[in-house]
Amino acid sequence: MATILLIILVILLLAAIPVWPYSRSWGYAPGGLLGAILIIVLILWLLGYF
Repeated sequence: MATILLIILVILLLAAIPVWPYSRSWGYAPGGLLGAILIIVLILWLLGYF
């Protein structure tokens, strides 16, 4: 379960990179938010909660 969640978060993190012209004004918000979620999940996984 945790592996699937981790894979989905990594895919979402890659999808949040501002590549298209209309998304360049978003800045780092989408990637930063998903990165923070990824770090929280990794910490919980290392502590044994997943």
